[in-house]
Amino acid sequence: MSFLKHSIRDNVQQLLNNIPPGITVVAAAKGQPVEALQEAIDAGITVVGENYVQEAEKHKAVIGDRAQWHCIGSLQKNKIKKAIELFDGIQTIDTLQLAEAINKRCLPLPKVMPVFIEVNSGREPQKSGVYPERVETVVRAVAALSSVSIGGLMTMGPLLLRPEDIRPCFRETKAVFEHIRRLNIPGVRMEGLSMGMSDSYRIAIEEGATMVRIGAGIFGKRKG
Repeated sequence: MSFLKHSIRDNVQQLLNNIPPGITVVAAAKGQPVEALQEAIDAGITVVGENYVQEAEKHKAVIGDRAQWHCIGSLQKNKIKKAIELFDGIQTIDTLQLAEAINKRCLPLPKVMPVFIEVNSGREPQKSGVYPERVETVVRAVAALSSVSIGGLMTMGPLLLRPEDIRPCFRETKAVFEHIRRLNIPGVRMEGLSMGMSDSYRIAIEEGATMVRIGAGIFGKRKG
């Protein structure tokens, strides 16, 4: 697989120079060789987002703790044990049952796993995530778990031809984020709002994202 791209270093530096202060760029590492991740980290990336536990394990074995590691893909229950060893955060908690399974694995370590609740902002039945109107209920239930710590929300949003059309989904997720923050639920820190990818991160930032997940914008578009 080859990539059409400018220098990864140039892409990262351009991103970091053009986004507002306080926005974290997560390098979406799906399908990337470890050398590409090393170049991105050398250029200033501090958080790597991994879709697959197996890829994260291979990448982290080489790179180690030079960056934080976040799970940004669906997490299967049979991968939880390895995931809590590898990741500094899991952004894709979409059910209480998944949170409970993570909590159960963390209890004997002991470890408290930082997580985000994934919001299905497009209300797409084929996708994972909690519908916006149910987020408070799920947050309250997950917050009762002693070895899981909620730090924010994440949304993917629907894949649309015009990135601008996703704006209402980001705006609603931000409104849910602010609602949860005002509730001051014990053990819940509404600090991170992970929204936007390479084609939509500018809109996501305008709508309140504190974290954007960038793949092609850093590594170039995949070919083949």
